[in-house]
Amino acid sequence: MEDASPHPRYPKAVLFDLLTALLDSWTLWNRSAGSELAGRAWRAEYLRLTYGCGQYVEYETLVRQAAQHVGLPASAPQALEENWLELAPWNGALDALRQLQPHCKLAVVTNCSNRLGRQAASILPVRWDAVVTAEEAGTYKPDPRPYRLALDALNVSPREAAFVAGSSYDMFGTAAVGLRTYWHNRIGLPLVARAQTPEIESPTLGSLVSWASRFEPDTQP
Repeated sequence: MEDASPHPRYPKAVLFDLLTALLDSWTLWNRSAGSELAGRAWRAEYLRLTYGCGQYVEYETLVRQAAQHVGLPASAPQALEENWLELAPWNGALDALRQLQPHCKLAVVTNCSNRLGRQAASILPVRWDAVVTAEEAGTYKPDPRPYRLALDALNVSPREAAFVAGSSYDMFGTAAVGLRTYWHNRIGLPLVARAQTPEIESPTLGSLVSWASRFEPDTQP
């Protein structure tokens, strides 16, 4: 969507969740699990383990543990990893990134290993100013450290940046850091209990550029 603001004002940086906000990882998880029902259960257990463990535990290990916990065979996480580069961008993701790039620094903050996180980021043909993984940060989101590590790498403050979430778990971290948040809730997930409501929740990225172009950091607490 083209920005319609007569005097656009963009943040200095926009940070993105990668595997849910920009890439359709759901389809690959479901296919690896053998069905949407099994894939959703596996993904939910993985999210529970990831957001509960705090300090970094190998991403690939958590994926395997989650599969075991929901009764999936070892072939499921193996298929997920083998087909990792089949992750596809959501419709509108690349257009939004290309429209933002002339105005903002762009970064990824992802709950992933260095290896798989950088592979996934490379699927989107844009110039990333920073790619921060949970492995690099030493902890998983929503701990504030991954977000702050990205901000430090970009040399911007939270007041000068915005975040695009794929899961409402991110809202715990962005609230702690002080990042305005756009929730790209593609599949209609419920807001996690006690999570702060994002500034915008949308099933698409269609209003992201317009929202970002109306950035008013001085009004933020």
